Amino acid sequence: MLQFISTSILSLCGWKAKAEYDIPEQFLLIGAPHTSNWDFPLTLLGLSSIGIRFSWVAKHTLFKGPVGMFFKKIGGIPVNRSVRGGFLSGMVEAFQINRKLILAIAPEGTRSKTDHWKAGFYHIATKADVEICLGYLDYPTKTIGLGPTLKPSGDMTADFKIIQDFYANKTGKFPEKQSEIKLRDKELAIFAQKTGK
Repeated sequence: MLQFISTSILSLCGWKAKAEYDIPEQFLLIGAPHTSNWDFPLTLLGLSSIGIRFSWVAKHTLFKGPVGMFFKKIGGIPVNRSVRGGFLSGMVEAFQINRKLILAIAPEGTRSKTDHWKAGFYHIATKADVEICLGYLDYPTKTIGLGPTLKPSGDMTADFKIIQDFYANKTGKFPEKQSEIKLRDKELAIFAQKTGK
């Protein structure tokens, strides 16, 4: 019933949702471009319409009272980002505990334009040994989709080239706010030092 309702609402708004490839039971879902407050409710409706329930993370301070209970009900996971390393280890542990976890992360980390993506999602997928699914919202075509999955190879530069190519023709609600799909040199150097690549 929920799937039918979500599909109907999307259709009324002129949107459609699709999964282009076979989707594993457990994966890390990145959502991009992220330029608007509308991205989250559209994603909820889109994934619900294709029968996918996902979890997402937010500041622990948002999970208070009735609103916090509602957020948890729809898949929210509170995270205290002031605890160093807590976010990464907590998400890896979540994957280890739940073999059917679909964790959604917006790697831009903000709705404003930045000159890089945050690499947390890549580190989580690497340490948890799960695939990364390239999820997207394309406003010109009004499409919410799940693209191909990518298993981190350990070569972060090569993997990000695949990600860049996929999102090259995906456009957010406010294109001028889309962040550059690249990593900071410092991030690449740290990863290379840790992995020897």
